[in-house]
Amino acid sequence: MSKVKNRSPFDLSGQTALITGGGSGLGLAMARCFVASGAQVVLVGRRESELKKACEEIGSGASMLVGDITQFKSAPILAEEAEHIGGRISILVNNAGVHLKKDAIETTDADFAGVMNTHVFGAFALTREIGKRMLKRRNGCVLFTASMASFLGVPKVVAYAAAKSAYLGLVRTLATEWGPHDVRVNGIAPGWIASDMLDAALSNDPCRRAKILSRTPMGRFGEPEDIGWAAVYLASPAAKFVNGVVLPVDGGAVQSF
Repeated sequence: MSKVKNRSPFDLSGQTALITGGGSGLGLAMARCFVASGAQVVLVGRRESELKKACEEIGSGASMLVGDITQFKSAPILAEEAEHIGGRISILVNNAGVHLKKDAIETTDADFAGVMNTHVFGAFALTREIGKRMLKRRNGCVLFTASMASFLGVPKVVAYAAAKSAYLGLVRTLATEWGPHDVRVNGIAPGWIASDMLDAALSNDPCRRAKILSRTPMGRFGEPEDIGWAAVYLASPAAKFVNGVVLPVDGGAVQSF
């Protein structure tokens, strides 16, 4: 049996996390928790003002990089710039996302492609480029922010559900390919977490809100930091033998009848 060391297994000192969509919402919450655990973070997003505000709030542990992950051909440049800013990236969090609330028959090809480009194609392109570096160093952790829509049939979000369900295949395949090289790949499936995105999804829809709360055994929405600390766990030495998992953080909703 290995000996337990004095250093906390959740300590991320010396690690650098690249977080897409890191300027707000769950990305910002994860950034706060990573820095509180000793990591440096590089926040990536399209809105410079939002990123600046986030970095000012977090303090010296955070830096920013303006970039659009849907510009797939720029992924190698984005990866290079991120490591120039923050040093070797040992944690990648694919969190950037867009939401679309429409009936399936009203969802256009352009609507569907726009959601898939951000969640799937953009995330994969960046993961591939950061992954090349992690594989060479035989060290790294990749996280994907999945969703309840990865597991449950949720009406009016067909593009979002398709994109988030694709993460299940990405996690399993990359975990299998990269695990032998000491690069772990996991996901987090947030339940219904209090956020601007949730507010937009539930706007003018009290029935939907009531249904969500009725099927969540804990009877409330989660908090952004619930996702942040789950991300810290999966990225930390405490989870060094956790690979290929998509962890629901949902108050029990995915198991509830």
